[in-house]
This record gives sequence, structure tokens and C-alpha cells, in this order.
Amino acid sequence: MRLGSSFGWLWSAYAVSTYGTWIAFGAFPLIAVRVLRSSAFAVSLLEAAGLAVAAIIAFPLGPWVEHRSKRRVMIAMDLARFLAMASVPVAYVLGLLSYGQLVVVSVISGTAGIAFTAASGAYLKHLVRGDHLLTANGRFEGTSWVATATGPPLGGALIGLLGPVITVMANALSYLLSALGVLRIRGGDVPAPRDPATGSRGVDLLGGWRFILHDRALLRLFLNSILVGGLITATVPLLAVLLLDEYHFPAWQYGLAFSIPALGGFVGARLSARLVQRYGRHRVMTVSGWLRSLFPLGLAFLHPGLTGLLTVIIVEGLLITCMGIFNPIHATERLQRTPADHAARVLSAWSVSSKLVQAALTVIWGVLATLTSPLAAITSSGVLLLATPLLLPKRAHLGHRATVVDREMARVPRPG
Repeated sequence: MRLGSSFGWLWSAYAVSTYGTWIAFGAFPLIAVRVLRSSAFAVSLLEAAGLAVAAIIAFPLGPWVEHRSKRRVMIAMDLARFLAMASVPVAYVLGLLSYGQLVVVSVISGTAGIAFTAASGAYLKHLVRGDHLLTANGRFEGTSWVATATGPPLGGALIGLLGPVITVMANALSYLLSALGVLRIRGGDVPAPRDPATGSRGVDLLGGWRFILHDRALLRLFLNSILVGGLITATVPLLAVLLLDEYHFPAWQYGLAFSIPALGGFVGARLSARLVQRYGRHRVMTVSGWLRSLFPLGLAFLHPGLTGLLTVIIVEGLLITCMGIFNPIHATERLQRTPADHAARVLSAWSVSSKLVQAALTVIWGVLATLTSPLAAITSSGVLLLATPLLLPKRAHLGHRATVVDREMARVPRPG
């Protein structure tokens, strides 16, 4: 299905920056350890601070993005990420690189990423008709999982050949190329006029959360999304400790354990629209939502050796395939239930909440693993995930607002 040249440029911009991010995955921890001789705690703090502080700083960005040209916001955020990342190799060459700079760069990149996501989501709603949004979101989802599968191995090879600092520069250039891709988009834009009836600036800041709270289906999707994402993210560092330290998996086996399953996400994303067409959106979202919460419990049976490696690959593969099916449906439902003049605020509120929950649960599960063991903490996450599908929207919750928003969008002219 052709979605137009403007969507093609937006998709290309997303692809190049996503590949750049995954190629540089792990570069900052390596720089912190090998170049700056940072402790394990400092490396963990670098990741947690980047998530939490970026989310807090990004809190007021939703209304700011809403009332501005989305393409200009995307270009500005890409340029901000380019300059921040490019400062790392420059400081390294000058002998001025410090741990503090890595934290600042991580925060700037994370904050700009939240604003870019809010602007690009609102602009996607403008570019693509409601009935084609699922196809568009499926293409973004598939690109993300292919980058997840191929980026880290390519990045590892690049780090081995040229070092982590050069890899960070490659990531910086990917943001510059993304900005150029957005610049090539032709057509209108969607800055929402500021409504004087909204009252104080503080009320405007909370507009995204207020809209989510007043839509029952959106609220249930929101709670399900941030809890599932937080519980899964919290186990990622624990899996690294368990596989690399306690079970002594070689680094290449650890890489395989997460790169091969990511291809399942691509397959799931490709199947998502077809499954919806055949079985209906609610049924596919519900079944895939239950399955993605069931499979992580399989990690409770991890053990050393080849069978343990196969367990990780199979469990993660099934989980990620279900996520590949679920995520485009979830993203489409979210956009279709949100009017154009609230899209950026809703997406920004969603991102901020997700990152704060992920940071908090990562710390909590780190403490839990210290008090018990990494495997026990991973198992507890799997048990709690079993309850999260209860938050998925019921069929009765869906329909009305999405129909109203689709009719609204049908009256908005789009670029060809």
C-alpha cells in the first residue's frame, strides 16, 4: 500500500535515526568504563538519570509542541540531538570529555527524543488517513525491530574497529540525516491554535493527562502500556547480570539471545494489519496483549548452557513477535482516539510517564535483585505481568470517540 512521498520521507527519517541509535547502543557505557574509568554504579546512574531527568524536563514540552509547526519541531530536535552527540567526540579529541558531559548529553538526547516523538506522532496523524494508520504504524514498528536486531551487532563491529567515540559520531550523523529527511517533506503542517479558554499555563501542561483520564479506553491502554513497558524494561539489566556474570555466557551468545528474537518483531509488525483485517482490531489486540504478558514468565526457567540460551531466544522471540503485532494496533488506536489539537500533548504525556515508570521500576527491581537474586526478580516481574492484560480496553470501551475523531480527520486536507 502506497502512503505517499511525504510519509516516505518521514519513515526514512525515522529509519536512519533508529538505526543510528541502535548501532551506538552500549557506546556510552563503554566510554564511561573504558575511557573515564567509571564504576558500575556510575554506569547504572548514567542510564537512570538520562531516563528520569529527560522525562521531567520534557514535561512542559507537550503544549509547546502542540502549538508549533511539527516539521520545524522535528528538525530542531534532530539538530539538538546531533549537536549533543557530536560534542562527545569533539571533547574526547580535545581531552575534555567527562562523566558529567555524558549525563548532560544523555538528558538532552532523551528530552529531544520525547519532543520528536510527540511531534512526529501528531504529524503522522496529519499525513495518513485513519484507515491507513495501522499500515503506517506497522512499517515504523517493523523498522524498529529490524534495527534492534541488526544495529547492536553492527555497532559492536564498529566499536571493535574504530572505538565507541567514533560510533557516537555515527549516531550524531544519523540525526543530521533524519533532519534532512524531514526537511524534504512537502505539504501542510498542523500547529494547533492556542485556546484562551484553556485557562492557566498549568492547566495546559496537564492537558495530555486530562484527556487520557477522560477517555476510558485510552486510560486503560495507557496504564497497560506503561506497566508492561516498565516491568519488561526493569528486567533487561538483570538479564545481563544473570547471563553474563552468573551463567558466564560469552558476549556473542548474549548478543544472539536478543538480536535473533528481534526479527520476530518485524514478522509481527508485518502480520498486524492482515490479522486485524481478518479477525478484527479488538480481538487481535486482546489476544496479542495477553500473550505478550504470558511469555516472559518462561524466563523463570533460565539456566546455564545451550538449553538456557535456547530458552532465552524462544521466550524473547515469542514475546517480541506478540509485541510486533500489538504495538501498531495500540499506536493506531491511540492516535485515532486523540483529536489533532491534543495529539502532541497526549503523546508527550505518554512518553514522560513511560520513562519515569521505567526508571523507577528499574531501580526497584535492581534493589529486589540485590536482596534476593536476579532470577527471582525476573520471575517476580513475569508474575506481575500476568495481571496487566486485565487493564486492556473492553470492546464496549472502544468505538465512539475513535469514530468522532476519524470524522474530524476526514475533513482535514492532507498533502499528496
